[in-house]
Order: sequence, then C-alpha cells, then structure tokens
Amino acid sequence: MILFMIIMLLTAAVFGVMAVLIYRGKTELIHDYHQTKVTDKAGYGKAFGKAMAVMAIAMALSGVIALLLMWLAMTILTVGLVAGIVWIYCVQKKFNGGVF
Repeated sequence: MILFMIIMLLTAAVFGVMAVLIYRGKTELIHDYHQTKVTDKAGYGKAFGKAMAVMAIAMALSGVIALLLMWLAMTILTVGLVAGIVWIYCVQKKFNGGVF
C-alpha cells in the first residue's frame, strides 16, 4: 500500500504541474490533434487545466487514503478519474466541436 501511495502522489504531482501549466496557457502540451477546431485557446486551456487538476487531486487523495482504507481510495480514484475524463470530454465537445 505504501508503494501505491508513492506512485499516486508522484503521478498527482506530474498531473498537477501539467494542470497548472495548461491552465496558464501552455496549450501546446495538449496534442494538436485535440485542438483542431478550438478557437478560444485561453478558455480551452483554463477548462482543460481545471479538469486535470481534479484528476491530480483525486490521485493525491487516493494515495493518502490508501494507507487507511484501500477500498475508499479506489472509489475516490475511480470517481475522480471518471469526473476528469467526462470533464475533458465536455471541454473537447465545447471547444473542439467533438472529441476527434
């Protein structure tokens, strides 16, 4: 469980840094393929960054809670990742006109 916590916290840190960079406007970190129809790069970056931050927070919480309750950690991770993925889907749909 300690290994899981370490992996989750390190992954959360990477996602957190990426979320902040994308939120601040470095949308080039997102593959061009996902931005083919995006016109509002600033709004897209902020929305995408927030979605990634949700996933990073879910991973960090999951890692910390892993030492206490493994089943709760997996539930939090699953809900957070699903929420982030759905959010990114909505961002893609809104700003790119579709997922692809």
